[in-house]
Amino acid sequence: MSTLDDIKTLRQRITEDVIGQDDVIEKILVALLTDGNVLLEGLPGLAKTRSVKSLAKHLDSKLSRIQFTPDLLPSDVTGTEIYQTEATEKFFFQPGPIFSNLVLADEINRAPAKVQSALLEAMEERQVSVAGKTHKMEPLFMVLATQNPIEQEGTYPLPEAQLDRFLLKLEINYPTVDNEMKIVQLVREESKGAANNEPALSQQVIFDARKAIGDIKVSDAAARYIAEITNATRFPEKYSEELAKWVDYGASPRGSISLDKCARAVAWLDGRDYVTPDHVRHMVHDVLRHRIILSYEANVARMGADKVIDKLLKVVPVA
Repeated sequence: MSTLDDIKTLRQRITEDVIGQDDVIEKILVALLTDGNVLLEGLPGLAKTRSVKSLAKHLDSKLSRIQFTPDLLPSDVTGTEIYQTEATEKFFFQPGPIFSNLVLADEINRAPAKVQSALLEAMEERQVSVAGKTHKMEPLFMVLATQNPIEQEGTYPLPEAQLDRFLLKLEINYPTVDNEMKIVQLVREESKGAANNEPALSQQVIFDARKAIGDIKVSDAAARYIAEITNATRFPEKYSEELAKWVDYGASPRGSISLDKCARAVAWLDGRDYVTPDHVRHMVHDVLRHRIILSYEANVARMGADKVIDKLLKVVPVA
């Protein structure tokens, strides 16, 4: 079985656990294959946590869950130096839950900024510095953070600098009636204790896939299309007067880098060895929705980031 077949098998197993969220599952895998982090936003009960747990179940990996609360300390995430009196009479490092393969940061916006920032070094540099010493993360490392879009009491909005560290921001919506019937049936069967004996996929499959994705070709035309899309978020007046009224600040170069990575991953999953404009458009909302800052006029008109990106795609020509 090829690496691509293995990844498709992994996707299929997760979709059997998490019904009606095929698009979200695909894009979580895209982030995993591109060594990125994901912010999951959705109402309670829409399988945000279940999606992450299902990924950890079907992939040979360790899962840590951190429930973010207002009284959490940075050391509760990263770990701390502990003095051992009985044996060595020296300090030793006790790793925190961040030292895992998959880290579920549940309700990340419930923790204050100093705790949220404890994730930054791990997310960006794949390391944590404690007491002047640097500790490397696992080769397979991914942060999947969740937040509730409507419950704002006692929360701390993520600063733009931290949002930019997330490769993707995925929005999880309600299931259809048919899918909800399947969800109820699935939970009913699970309550009977039905066992799943399928072996978990090796982490090496992910590393092999990343190597293959690195070989996907991006033409100058596709690269220019990616750059034009990002540039349109910074200088919208060059593309549309209407768009200029809605956007205050655009995406950083991380937006273009992320869009390039994700488009290559989607092309590989599609069985292609090159990126097309459709692969770029497939990921553009998830890559940019948390990287553009909307104007007061856009907020008053209830123009969400996705609607602004829809307009952006209409005015940016395909190279």
